[in-house]
Amino acid sequence: MSEFADTAPYYATYRPGIPEAAVRLVSQTVAAKQHPVLLDLGSGTGQVPAALHEAFAEIDVVEWDPGMLAEADKALASLTGTTVRLHHKPAERFTPPHACWAADVVTVCRAFHWMDQLAVLSLLDGCTAKDATFVAMGDGSLWTARSAWTDALRSLIQEYTGSDRRAGKDRTYAAHDRPYREILAESVFADVEEHAIPVERPWTPQTVIGYLYSTSFASRPLFGDRLEEFEEQALDMGVLIEHASFDVLLAHRP
Repeated sequence: MSEFADTAPYYATYRPGIPEAAVRLVSQTVAAKQHPVLLDLGSGTGQVPAALHEAFAEIDVVEWDPGMLAEADKALASLTGTTVRLHHKPAERFTPPHACWAADVVTVCRAFHWMDQLAVLSLLDGCTAKDATFVAMGDGSLWTARSAWTDALRSLIQEYTGSDRRAGKDRTYAAHDRPYREILAESVFADVEEHAIPVERPWTPQTVIGYLYSTSFASRPLFGDRLEEFEEQALDMGVLIEHASFDVLLAHRP
């Protein structure tokens, strides 16, 4: 079972979107292309294709959680001017839709840590353009954020789910400590540049709870029969501000 089972509706509604500055950064990499192709791995509910579709003629969306893929299908169904294909499979098992296919940009947003990174990069060696760009981007989570209110929120979650960070119902989270820059330097995408985009987000107790239910560390099943008790305590929070960095790593084939 996926670490994100039953979280897809909350993910589609409450996960913060892609900052416009990040959209511009990625779009600029294909500005001179006649027919650019995007491959989005671990797409979730399709936030990245929805944000970037105007820059691409074709988009292939890869997601292995069926609930997430259904939400992506709904989000992308109304796009015009772009061919969108959905692939229900893990990133490591992606296969190109036809023999002449090659991606100009590969994006992974808030998902690279879940993947077999070396396997994915090896796979991409054979199905990307000679001047392709690999993009890893994301902004951490309210679990990893460091402020007085996020520390208090994390402590509250731990009261109900245990001290270890959960990764779905039956697992705990295993952190990936090696920087992506080092991993990519050993791949065909060895020319790496990093960008940090500051973002400020207002949160209400209701949007915090919705966001938490979209995650693997605080999804609804993890609270069992104490779910209502947790919500009552979480609703005591006021309007909150998060100051975060949305990090974009662009890795080019040299």
